[in-house]
Amino acid sequence: MEQREKILVTSALPYANGPIHLGHLAGAYLPADIYVRYQRAMKRDVVYICGSDEHGVPITIAAERQGVSPRDIVEKYRENHRSSFEKFGMSFDNYSGTSKPKHHEISQGFFLELHRKGYLSEKTMSQFYCPHDDMFLADRYVEGTCPACKTEGARGDQCDACGRSLDPTQLINPYCVLCKKPPVLRQTSHWFINLKQFQGQIKDWLDTKTGWKDNVKNFCYGWINEGLEDRAVTRDLKWGVPVPLEGYEDKVLYVWFDAPIGYISSTVEWAEKIGQPDKWKEYWLDKNTKMVHFIGKDNIVFHAIIWPLILMGHGDYVLPAEIPANEYLTLEGSKISTSKNYAVWLDEYLEKFPPDPLRYCIAINAPENKDADFSWKDFQARNNNELADILGNFINRSLTFLERNFDGIVPPQGELDSLDRELLDKINAAPDIIGSCIEKFEVRKATTELMNLARFANKYFNDQEPWVTIKSNPGKCGTTMNLCVQISRTLAILMAPFIPFSVATLWRMLNQAGDVIKQNWNDAAIPAIAPGHRMNKLEILFPKIEDDVIDAEIEKLKNVVKANQQITQSKPKEEMEDTRIDFEDFQKVELKVARVLEAERVEKADRLLKLKIEVGDETRQIVAGVAQFYEPDELIGKTIVIASNLKPAKIRGIESNGMLLAASNSDKSVLSLLTVDKPIATGARVS
Repeated sequence: MEQREKILVTSALPYANGPIHLGHLAGAYLPADIYVRYQRAMKRDVVYICGSDEHGVPITIAAERQGVSPRDIVEKYRENHRSSFEKFGMSFDNYSGTSKPKHHEISQGFFLELHRKGYLSEKTMSQFYCPHDDMFLADRYVEGTCPACKTEGARGDQCDACGRSLDPTQLINPYCVLCKKPPVLRQTSHWFINLKQFQGQIKDWLDTKTGWKDNVKNFCYGWINEGLEDRAVTRDLKWGVPVPLEGYEDKVLYVWFDAPIGYISSTVEWAEKIGQPDKWKEYWLDKNTKMVHFIGKDNIVFHAIIWPLILMGHGDYVLPAEIPANEYLTLEGSKISTSKNYAVWLDEYLEKFPPDPLRYCIAINAPENKDADFSWKDFQARNNNELADILGNFINRSLTFLERNFDGIVPPQGELDSLDRELLDKINAAPDIIGSCIEKFEVRKATTELMNLARFANKYFNDQEPWVTIKSNPGKCGTTMNLCVQISRTLAILMAPFIPFSVATLWRMLNQAGDVIKQNWNDAAIPAIAPGHRMNKLEILFPKIEDDVIDAEIEKLKNVVKANQQITQSKPKEEMEDTRIDFEDFQKVELKVARVLEAERVEKADRLLKLKIEVGDETRQIVAGVAQFYEPDELIGKTIVIASNLKPAKIRGIESNGMLLAASNSDKSVLSLLTVDKPIATGARVS
């Protein structure tokens, strides 16, 4: 017997410090679930692994702020995640957590193996220490201004605004997130993984990934071109995987090191649960396994460079075959913010709405190649105008007509006309068309193709006019209704990965045996419901969502925004840093008028544009993080304002001699360049 291909699928482990929100679902979870359900329908050997990321600073910060232990936080949110995911229809084969003993054991084994092979080295380093809280500050305990894009509130490990990976000591005006006071530098010792010696190996491996998304490869090559730097794998914390070396009892493994190992420990746990404790090796040690990591773009570097490097260093494990990283999902035009409670939380959503409308709305609007936005009005329209008025309407009108005119019994096919044959061609082609999209991680396109099939079914029903032919040509009417039943079955099988709860209802209405999610994908191409088959009782697939329900959700978000504004405005003056400067300091900054002569994108940098500008008699080059708001052609000829006397800086290896001025709203979702309202010579001083 020919051995089936093995596919190991993972979704990024969510931090167990808060509920799941829609941004999580759109990035790493729903696309993976659709992919896995499709692969199962193709009868392939696929295992889907996930679990909660239960170590790291977000956990300890949440615990300190709530006055409980880290384990209390972990157990609370691990169950919240597991329950929410289950109700949403996530079909994990195993959902584990990284604070479990088995994970600690495997992670320590990885550390010791890399240590034995000489890939780890001990270094003394300067690390921020908070005298007020009497503790060394791991990366996310420190925030400040990003040195690259100058955005405030950048974390000590990464700037969310420009995506740059950071060290806390690189931040401008750093502060402790607990007490908001500036930290001091003190000496401490840590173990580092020697990334430099893997640079050529990682690049050669990346060069083979010709089908990967541009956002993933460009991000990685940007890192590699700048040169990989050694990275600490231990940290000064008490909560985490203990470092398995004598003298390091007060340190733990860095969460970025142990978290992806959670994919392995969760697979081991799965194998033990099914009574085959060695079965995990078939997926992790067989070099022919196809391993697919679904992540958000903030995890690209860890999954596409550092994690493969760790696996290479260990030497026994398969490397990722695909890393389909998605972009961000915004909410009502603004960035989702967990700290400000500006989000749609999955557990709260599921208390009011069924899961399938959200699954459909996210799938057809997935942020695959650029950021996408979720709005409540769009959600309502997707449910009412597409799920209800297209798919649901076709099913309802077809089966209602069959019940009224054929006693719910499928009539035989008679002679086929051209439209009948076109419908059969659509049925035959649909599994390959939609399946090809899913194989290429094009969930948006796959979902659109599904709805287009339902649109055609509606058109077929209208054009065949069975309400007319039932009187003038009963045989033709019977053929029409037979084919309407056949395409209903096709739709059920093909939509099962996307909206599994609703298609289970449709399967029941069609009176089909077995579970729809266990049907063979390619059987959807076969008109398999025989004449004489009786339908079951009709049910409403997609109830419409009323305006008042949606308006309440919109108002809820508006109230969150108002509450955040009030908190900011109500802070006592002594708690607010006095950022005012003397007039003499302001006079040191030279603001001048400039004109953009040329503009182009910076290679492998999604947010950066390189501009050639005229400032009086001189021509300069500046690099600006405005690419997500302006196309290069839009800027050519614009008169802008720049800070002209800044020291030159290198951004992505490109010298920038000046900084343009722009205004943005609080969540950085809108940016507008500062210009002048009357013609004026370039080089003119702004005062």
